[in-house]
Amino acid sequence: MLRQYELVERVKEYDPDADEAMLNRAYVYTVQKHGSQKRASGDPYFSHPVEVAGLMTDLKLDQQTIITALLHDTVEDTLATIEDIEERFGPDVARLVDGVTKLSKIEAMPENERAAENLRKFLLAMSEDLRVLLVKLADRLHNMRTLHHINNPDKRRRIARETMDIYAPLAERVGMYEYMREMQLLAFEQLEPEAYKTITNRLDQLRQSDAGQVDRIALDIKHALSEADLEVEVWGREKHPYSIWRKMAERHLPFEQVSDIMAFRVLTDNVEDCYAALGVLHRTFQFVPGRFKDYISTPKNNGYRSLHTTVFYDKSMRVEVQIRTREMHRTNGFGLAAHWAYKQGGQVDGEVGWLRDLIEIVDASHDSEELLEHTKLAIYQDRIFAFTPKGALFQLPKGATAVDFAFAVHTDLGAQTVGAKINGRHMPLRTPLGNGDVVEIIKGKNAEPQLSWLAFVVTGKARASIRRAVRAKEHAEIAEIGAKLFDEIAERLPTKVGKKAIKLAAERLEFEDTEDLMYAIGAGKVSDRDVMEAVVPGSTADMPEEQQQERAISIKGLTAGVGFDLAECCHPVPGDRIVGLRRPGKTVEVHAIDCLELANGVDADWVDLSWGERSQGAVGRLNVVLYNRPGTLAEMAGMFARNNANVMNLELVQRDDVFHTYGVDLEVQDLAHLTRIMSALRATDAVAQVERV
Repeated sequence: MLRQYELVERVKEYDPDADEAMLNRAYVYTVQKHGSQKRASGDPYFSHPVEVAGLMTDLKLDQQTIITALLHDTVEDTLATIEDIEERFGPDVARLVDGVTKLSKIEAMPENERAAENLRKFLLAMSEDLRVLLVKLADRLHNMRTLHHINNPDKRRRIARETMDIYAPLAERVGMYEYMREMQLLAFEQLEPEAYKTITNRLDQLRQSDAGQVDRIALDIKHALSEADLEVEVWGREKHPYSIWRKMAERHLPFEQVSDIMAFRVLTDNVEDCYAALGVLHRTFQFVPGRFKDYISTPKNNGYRSLHTTVFYDKSMRVEVQIRTREMHRTNGFGLAAHWAYKQGGQVDGEVGWLRDLIEIVDASHDSEELLEHTKLAIYQDRIFAFTPKGALFQLPKGATAVDFAFAVHTDLGAQTVGAKINGRHMPLRTPLGNGDVVEIIKGKNAEPQLSWLAFVVTGKARASIRRAVRAKEHAEIAEIGAKLFDEIAERLPTKVGKKAIKLAAERLEFEDTEDLMYAIGAGKVSDRDVMEAVVPGSTADMPEEQQQERAISIKGLTAGVGFDLAECCHPVPGDRIVGLRRPGKTVEVHAIDCLELANGVDADWVDLSWGERSQGAVGRLNVVLYNRPGTLAEMAGMFARNNANVMNLELVQRDDVFHTYGVDLEVQDLAHLTRIMSALRATDAVAQVERV
């Protein structure tokens, strides 16, 4: 553990103007506040914030960040308060400590909700000051280094999974590759212990049997470049064990078939020498097609710059070579932290503008599951580069489509997308983009995001925006259905209902406004009786039960509150197998499974449905052929009455000398009820034929 004077000396080495007295006060403060607290390793607890502060000095960060690192756990784990910290160390340090403090340790919450809420608060704090992220990453890295001291294996795996899913990708997105690699390695050891042990053992065996091969390859590369009068540094290293395992898993390869386990770095003095070195290597060694990437001309979002190529060494061994300047190498290791400069007014650094997308995702996500899903999508690596027709560059995940591109440019553009041109050609919206594609988005004034897009978009921003728009549309549709149902409820009231009464009813039922009330009615979240009582208090006291009863038909399989109509073409009744057709802007049409009109539903989403508990009021349609003689119509009507079927509509369809054909709509309980009526009709001499429509 760093001693007090050692920490201060580290800061003074790169920042001679740092306030030595304040640094000393912060060191003493964290030691005093944490007092006799112990970590799982048995070390004094204050050793953790001191080590985190040491990591910050390695990055040469300002004294406020160092002090924040020292104090970052005091509010959570001791009696210290933000007010006390502000009084002693100033408002900036207090704000940073407040941002880093892990506020959401509510054990009663489910794990995903707890993780999502922590992530939500962390992202919002990070967007205001990026130093929050830097301290948090150092905090997590040190915790991972000491994770093996925790006895509970489930807790170790939970922390490792959170690190792998959130913190390592965040480190990658700000270019802190050294942090990312170490976090991944430590998490990999906990999550896949057998795979970790196997790969590290294989790498040990390779080193023992290598007989200086890495040094020999590095020397050959340097010799080839020196002959071209290029002053360079060259060294080789093994690929990261987690990177090897992921490649094995993705490509279904055994260890022996992973060809580029070794990677070599070439450092030059300037950018021109980078491209010159690339040319020399491609002339000296055979180039592997498809394995060249130029991150100098098109840097990654996190500022990473380098040339990557893969060549065959000795005509058989694949070797990856990364070429960069010395300045690029310094920046690439620690990204944002390597050239960090705090912007006044809390402005987000342009190099991490992706933070704005994360904040938009926080606002758009409906629940904890969505927030975690969308955020993971937004921070994972493996990017492609695509351009607008005017040359603006956007980086997207592999597999991204034109819709993802549109939302990356602007949320409003994504919402209005109706088509796309990729490299000048009209292409389907679901077409995956390739590196260097020029994408022109075609928009429509009245267009809106489609639910079907969720089947192919891959970015968290696009998914969050589409889901938010679909939810808003569904809310409006359900509220519109609720308004119609309210009109039916109002007709059963003893007095005419005005706008003021509806507004008061919403307040009595504790809804924010009348639209929320209509949504609740449409979604079935409030009963007819409660609505009546809210509109006209006391109105249901002497009202017959049947006047208070709610809608008679219920359907299972619909999203909560989504409206439906029983199709007029087939008149399904409870007992029929049913399916729903959903078209944009319309309620779901409920059809019998053998309805011929289903063939016309290719433009609709099909929804698997079943009947709910309430089944009164279903209408079945019959074609009844009566003999043309006196009394047959009366006999048919009597048959309906004896079977408790209410005639909703009766229409003479065809008349001739022998037969009269009627279309009859009957209110029945279910399919069995309708079948009994048809059997009774067929048994009488008045009916020549009866069929269900």
